[in-house]
Amino acid sequence: MRITVNRELCVGSGNCVANVPEVFDQDDEEGLVRLQITEPPEELHELVEVAAQMCPVGAIDVQYRATTQ
Repeated sequence: MRITVNRELCVGSGNCVANVPEVFDQDDEEGLVRLQITEPPEELHELVEVAAQMCPVGAIDVQYRATTQ
């Protein structure tokens, strides 16, 4: 999993930080999202997906890498 955020879309609702503070934070100046880590451990994947779905403006993008076997 790789996460990116669009700070230009962010409105600072804080849903992401409330759900996964290990991954998301808000800056002190504008209250906009910032990532603490871009590739969270697997045990946080479900929470990150929920946070992305809860974002009211869709500022969080979650991508999965294709695995080769």
